[in-house]
Amino acid sequence: MRFDEAYSGNVFIKSHPNYEESQVVIYGMPMDWTVSYRPGSRFGPARIREVSIGIEEYSPYLDRELDEIKYFDAGDIPLPFGNAQKSLDLIEDYLDDLLADGKFPLGMGGEHLVSWPVIKAMYKKYPDLAIIHMDAHTDLRENYEGEPLSHSTPIRKAAELIGPTNVYSFGIRSGMKEEFEWAKEVGMHLFKFDVHKPLQEILPTLAGRPVYVTIDIDVLDPAHAPGTGTVDAGGITSRELLASIHEIAHSDVRVVGADLVEVAPIYDHSEQTANTASKLLREMLLGFVK
Repeated sequence: MRFDEAYSGNVFIKSHPNYEESQVVIYGMPMDWTVSYRPGSRFGPARIREVSIGIEEYSPYLDRELDEIKYFDAGDIPLPFGNAQKSLDLIEDYLDDLLADGKFPLGMGGEHLVSWPVIKAMYKKYPDLAIIHMDAHTDLRENYEGEPLSHSTPIRKAAELIGPTNVYSFGIRSGMKEEFEWAKEVGMHLFKFDVHKPLQEILPTLAGRPVYVTIDIDVLDPAHAPGTGTVDAGGITSRELLASIHEIAHSDVRVVGADLVEVAPIYDHSEQTANTASKLLREMLLGFVK
């Protein structure tokens, strides 16, 4: 991969022009080839960048400014339309290169399956990796109508790779009965409906460990994020999600990478969802990168 030239399109606000000097690399994974309901999340990364110009550079929550961190927006990974396996392979190769260069990866999806190759790359570097997963859906299916490469399978794949006891899912309110039963049987940590309170209880047990954070925007109630492929009623508020990000930021866990996925701007003409995602990414940058 070449990272020596800045992305020529819109970039996330205050992106640094030099890859080598940057601690963090922001990148897009514009893939929605396996969605089972509404496509459109492949346009999420571009729109999040475009609306980021409207957010402030200062976080009153964390009392930090974006100028305090050097981050490089590398643009979107060029993925072959419709070819899920090749796309996943390209994402994993891309992450291998970022991690070899010592960069903190901050990804934007795309459907949630894009997190799977990222987690594979992270696990190669951090064999004691733990995952914090915030989502409306379990994503624990083995396949969707016979297809193992599906946006409903990434957390199952991750749990089988790193061990289910190292996966912590929060805000879950939708999934097949078999998925919930499997999580219970194998000792995976799955917390239904809420995020912030159970997260507070879990974080001390992860102190010092490398943690990858993956957030599906549909963990938010549709009232707060209508622009996503699979909306699900009964979610948390944007305020609770922000508080949860800050809880991680103030904890003793070692966040080594993160992503935010499933923003599908076509379903939200108000751009509320993209703007919320942009603010969440700002807080993740300022909170997770020390």
